[in-house]
Amino acid sequence: MMGKVITICNQKGGTGKTTSAVNLATYFALAQKKVLLIDLDPQANATSGLGINKHNIKKSTYHILLEELDVKEILLPTMVENLFIAPANLDLTGAEIELVGALGREYRLKKSLANQKPNFDYIIIDSPPSLGLLTVNALCASDAILVPVQSEYYALEGLTQLLNTISLVKNNLNPSLEIQGVFLTMADLRTNLSREVVSEVKNHFKDKVYQTVIPRNIRLGEAPSFGKPIALYDKDSLGAKKYEELSREILGLPIVAEVRLDNFKAG
Repeated sequence: MMGKVITICNQKGGTGKTTSAVNLATYFALAQKKVLLIDLDPQANATSGLGINKHNIKKSTYHILLEELDVKEILLPTMVENLFIAPANLDLTGAEIELVGALGREYRLKKSLANQKPNFDYIIIDSPPSLGLLTVNALCASDAILVPVQSEYYALEGLTQLLNTISLVKNNLNPSLEIQGVFLTMADLRTNLSREVVSEVKNHFKDKVYQTVIPRNIRLGEAPSFGKPIALYDKDSLGAKKYEELSREILGLPIVAEVRLDNFKAG
């Protein structure tokens, strides 16, 4: 069975995209799935968030895009059993410019993954906060997209542009691409604003919105500085419980949830 490739994508910064990529990949792996996390963000935060020093990496996702290496040539194990990473480093910063004149530039990542898809249950791509060639490579290689939406006033700002890009890629480069789901992040469960954002997102995306809501949580913010996913940093924190619930919802496994969309009513 070919592994399912999922890009976590939102060109708006500060939505919890990398936090979600690292923690969902971790909980997928803890659910006995074999998972590959691909760091396609030049900031390389997913790489460092799993305890890997990005300054010591010799071969990164830059090399699979520009030198057309098979992704297996850069894979590294992580501290989580069943979870591997294709790391990024600062070399990736120049990839956007260098790819402009490259032959088959939109399909470099897809080509690199072709031989490895049968070896994984899920391949999760952490895309950069932009809609350039790195993100287009992610979308061309993907079967599905997960969109994190921050629970703030400008939550849907820019999503029209993202949806247009997804539509263009689907119509011209990757006909099988679909939005699998949308989930709310950084919710302050005490405020009416979070309830209003939830209502607005549900009205916009309908049944694409996952029930599990990721709250603001100090432990989630601390974990990357220790180079650990939340499951290893503080598995009993609210942030850990919510990402575990979200992962199980995405995987179609039974969950017992405390903070879900049904608990939110606008007004």
